[in-house]
Amino acid sequence: MAWFNPFGLAFVAVLMIPNLIFAAKCRGGFENAPTLPQWLLILEQIGRFGCLAAMVFSLPGTAVGFPSKTLFVTYLIGSSVLLLAYCGVWTVCLRRNSLFRAVALSVLPSLLFLLDGLAMRSLLLTAFALLFAPCHIAISCVNARHLEN
Repeated sequence: MAWFNPFGLAFVAVLMIPNLIFAAKCRGGFENAPTLPQWLLILEQIGRFGCLAAMVFSLPGTAVGFPSKTLFVTYLIGSSVLLLAYCGVWTVCLRRNSLFRAVALSVLPSLLFLLDGLAMRSLLLTAFALLFAPCHIAISCVNARHLEN
């Protein structure tokens, strides 16, 4: 597998669009619930940035690549569907803070990273996705419950 994945870069770019819009509209930033442990926030960030980097770049020996054209097409279609769903939830639930929104917006990128890691047979991306997913989902759920109160 090549060290640079242009499809991964495109997927990361699309994934970042709603986040950049949110950051532009909420210039003050977003505060996490005060009950969240610092170690969980740190692990989530390690997983997040690891996933974003591993989607685009592969270190030699850490990713095998696609064993078949069918798996490559599954990667492209599956990633596109997950990104479309992610952007759709952002659009529909933009002004609503709810547990559904929190879960959907944390599960969808987690599935994207995991699907891509498994499809590309990327050890690093899969490992970072397995670190990111539970941390991100937990943080999102705690934050949603905190905002409801």
